[in-house]
Amino acid sequence: MKRLILLGGLLLAEAVGAHAGDIQAGRIVAGMCRTCHGLDGMARIPVAPHIGGEPQTYLEHQLMAFKTGTRNHEMMSIVAAGLSANQIADVAAWYASHTATATLPTDVNPDTAPVACVSCHGADGIATALDAPNLAGEVNIYLDTQLKAFRSGKRTHEIMTPIAAELSDEQIREYANWYANSILDIIVDE
Repeated sequence: MKRLILLGGLLLAEAVGAHAGDIQAGRIVAGMCRTCHGLDGMARIPVAPHIGGEPQTYLEHQLMAFKTGTRNHEMMSIVAAGLSANQIADVAAWYASHTATATLPTDVNPDTAPVACVSCHGADGIATALDAPNLAGEVNIYLDTQLKAFRSGKRTHEIMTPIAAELSDEQIREYANWYANSILDIIVDE
């Protein structure tokens, strides 16, 4: 059964890749997302991440993971299960069409950013890798929870799991606080 689900997920992922994503159709789908993530992608609740300006590849990958059950969340698994591959591509295109920028506080030296994070997430928290999320301005508790999920194996990723496995609780708090202090701005490019 697990192989069948995985095969179905791979076929859906392939279907998403075949559909470039319609930004205006995605705006309509994003109406379902607005309570937690906002139509602009700025989270409205602390347990939800900011998703405006995220790389489209990252958003599609995460939605497909929720849809296929390779990533679980009490709300997102239900929401994603009801989305077609085209709707996933569309809503990912909508949120990816926004521009996210971040600024470090004036008294913070970017050279002191967490070394383990910078190559994918940038010193300011804006992703430099296509399949990495922006971390700028996220609530530190959300970041702390995600890093601990990677560390425990509750959430898996080929890069994040081994990195998080080596982190102490103190380092996780330090890294979460670093990115939580970055000031995020999301501009909706309509």
